[in-house]
Amino acid sequence: MCKFMLVGCDLHDRTMLLRFALDSEAPLRRVWKNDPPSRQKMIEDLQDRAAAVGARVIFGYEASGSGFVLWDELTAAGIHTDVLAPTRMKKSPRHSKQKCDDRDALAVLELLRGHYLAGNELPTVWVPPLSLRQDRELVRQRLSMREDAGDVKRQIRWLLKRNGYETAPAIPWTKGYFQWLDEVQAQLPFGPAQALGSMQRQLEFLLEECGRLESAVLALARQPRYAPVVEALCREKGIGELTAMVFLLEMGDFSRFTGRRGVGAYFGLTPASHDSGEDSDRKGHITKQGPSRIRKVLCQAVWSRLKTDPHEQEAYARIVRRNPRHKKIAVVARMRALGVRLWHVGLAAQQAAAAAMASPPPEVAAQASPPARRSDQSCPGPERLSHQATGSTTCRPTAADGVSAASRAGGPVDRPCRMAPPRRSGRSPALPCPPRRPSTA
Repeated sequence: MCKFMLVGCDLHDRTMLLRFALDSEAPLRRVWKNDPPSRQKMIEDLQDRAAAVGARVIFGYEASGSGFVLWDELTAAGIHTDVLAPTRMKKSPRHSKQKCDDRDALAVLELLRGHYLAGNELPTVWVPPLSLRQDRELVRQRLSMREDAGDVKRQIRWLLKRNGYETAPAIPWTKGYFQWLDEVQAQLPFGPAQALGSMQRQLEFLLEECGRLESAVLALARQPRYAPVVEALCREKGIGELTAMVFLLEMGDFSRFTGRRGVGAYFGLTPASHDSGEDSDRKGHITKQGPSRIRKVLCQAVWSRLKTDPHEQEAYARIVRRNPRHKKIAVVARMRALGVRLWHVGLAAQQAAAAAMASPPPEVAAQASPPARRSDQSCPGPERLSHQATGSTTCRPTAADGVSAASRAGGPVDRPCRMAPPRRSGRSPALPCPPRRPSTA
């Protein structure tokens, strides 16, 4: 029976607390620094301990803002690593009130024991490849800069209201609006004027950065690894290149979802439920789990579709008629429907792109495949001579081919001839074989 050296880790910015044990034995405790040399020493120590007892190392830790650097190093060293989802780990109220690093590491260790020794479910997360993680940084920074710009805009509006400027003569955040802000700054007292000028300079910088980052995102969208899927997603109404890139990079591999229920749950757009005893089918608000960035872009896409797409307008109106006072429910329902549709489109595009990359070009395939051998028994003698003369690829069936007299009476039926030379691109279609002369006997 295979032995396991199970390791539960509570990962922090500067330290790593390990609780490890051999199968169901009493766990040991060890603390390491969270830096590259210390992590390498930790890996060597675990491998030496496991080799001494002939066990396999299984490492587990909770996902956090530290990323997957530890996962990369452990996997490169040949150690199987499970990254657990904190939102799916069952914790009692007592555990939440008595939280400490030792208990957190021990909880991870017990989950590993339950999975590898008893077969219980392990709440792991999908670890995206390194290239996808790196590309996510660009798209997420673009969204973050836009949120920061929105915060500065709200600060400017509240500063104006506090100083008696509640309405503006121009549309907000247009060229005329910024000119009006300059005029207001000249009329304000010294303190508010300086504050408004600082906010305007911050907003100008953030908007310029958003433009630079958006140009980089669009250039990334045209890379060969993303272009086919982005083009397929952009064919849907309300979906632009930025929305498609956010959806694609946050979803990652579309094939890791098995159906629309899993996709909706990943978006956090499914209602919470509380069923207990006789009170069944009690639904609450949406769970809001998963990446909030996808929900934001889906919400923007739905409102865009409601302005231009008649089918979207009809579906939205149908849901609103059920509950006119809660129109947000209709928006959330259309967000989920749009997300599931984009998942289907993206999955088909990813599979088509993978198949195109796996299959060689036609010219290479034609050069790699050897010509088929010609067998003298493939076609009757008289027809073989006509094939060699005409280059035909079909011949008439004979009685030896198992064709009944009734089918022959209905007319000649062509079948592929294995003696015929293969067709080549640019060559005229092959001529049919000449009919056999009927027997006079």
